Amino acid sequence: MSSYQTAASRPVAADAAQPGAAEVERTYKKVFWRIVPFLMLCYVVAYLDRVNVGFAKLQMSQDLAFSETVFGLGAGVFFIGYFLFELPSNILMHKLGARIWIARIMITWGLMSALFVFVKTPMQFYLLRFLLGLAEAGFYPGVILYLTYWFPSHRRAKIIAVFMSAIPVSGIFGNPLSGWIMQALHESSGFAGWQWMFMIEAIPAIAIGIATILYLDNGIAGAKWLTEREKRLLTDEIAAAQPQEKTHKHSLGAVFRDPRTWWMSLIYFAFVTGQYGLTFWMPTLVKSTGVSGAFNIGLLSAIPFLCAIVVMNVMGHSADKRRERRWHLIVPALFGAIGFTVAASFADNTVVSIAFLSLAAAGVLTCAPLFWSLPTAFMSGASAAAGIAIINSIGNLAGFASPYMIGYLKDLTHSTQTGMYVLAGMLVIGAIATWLTPAKLVNR
Repeated sequence: MSSYQTAASRPVAADAAQPGAAEVERTYKKVFWRIVPFLMLCYVVAYLDRVNVGFAKLQMSQDLAFSETVFGLGAGVFFIGYFLFELPSNILMHKLGARIWIARIMITWGLMSALFVFVKTPMQFYLLRFLLGLAEAGFYPGVILYLTYWFPSHRRAKIIAVFMSAIPVSGIFGNPLSGWIMQALHESSGFAGWQWMFMIEAIPAIAIGIATILYLDNGIAGAKWLTEREKRLLTDEIAAAQPQEKTHKHSLGAVFRDPRTWWMSLIYFAFVTGQYGLTFWMPTLVKSTGVSGAFNIGLLSAIPFLCAIVVMNVMGHSADKRRERRWHLIVPALFGAIGFTVAASFADNTVVSIAFLSLAAAGVLTCAPLFWSLPTAFMSGASAAAGIAIINSIGNLAGFASPYMIGYLKDLTHSTQTGMYVLAGMLVIGAIATWLTPAKLVNR
């Protein structure tokens, strides 16, 4: 039995004074500042190591004579490894605890990322991207599961939105950093700029992985920084919410048979298609408008992520306050589709493209944190570990399909326009599927 379950099962002393609203908020604020910024830092590093291949492409494709299709396939094959190990990784985290397992994930993906320095052939590129996916599998759904140990569903949209702000943050800081490393260190000590980028950006993953062992707690029961009263308050809040937000516990087979699991996977697949189409190809999209120089491309491609970080947190706060999910998902998805469509139609105009790529980024990156309050409303315990992993792994197959599709279409048409129209269409499909989701799942 995991530590958070043990804590949740303790009876509250009959004579304990009931906590007031101010005490509840103060306790949750304490929990937030202890774990969320650290997890966000981990995800900034994870996402940077996952998508920095989009920046490496600016030099790597020319140095190694990789076509757009080769690059797109290599970028996407990451998610095949991710898909294969996602479910066992999340189940192992539930059994072994977040502290050790998240540390293991970060250290191994840092080592894999550093090995990209030695890539020479497409097959080596594919193999290392696959191994990087295996190494990182389970990190994101593991964190989503971990947050359910601390926060009831009516608080999660805002919390997950803050955590997922790591995606735009990694773009805001990572894109200019990647561009600067590639431009400033190119041919230094006999290494190309893209090789230096992989080498330098792998170091934080290993360092933070080691820090995770020392800093992170597996759950409420083991948190020495909480008083006994605060622990009881948190576990009582979660226990009180469970009858409203959870059904009975499921076996692994039942999770697979539950049609809601597959419906959630469809919605997430549609949203992730847009997310990775944007994050992998942003440097290429900006360059295609006529911008030159890796550092300049990095600065301009940070603008859409600045817009996204504001919108996703505003919408997360609004969704929790109103306890409404459907329209908080549909509206950003549709605006994301509009952003992709207009940016594609004005691909030769830098100002218009950046403006509507900002709209696309704000829309598509807002969908993911709000989405996760849906499946976690009907999953708990081991079934949540399995269900979140299944949904995330299937949804993230879009991370394979999206970059490969755009690369193939770019080779075929010599333009990113058609690929961006497809991304817009997938966001519309996700919006329609969300609209058709039962109200009891979207209003929590």
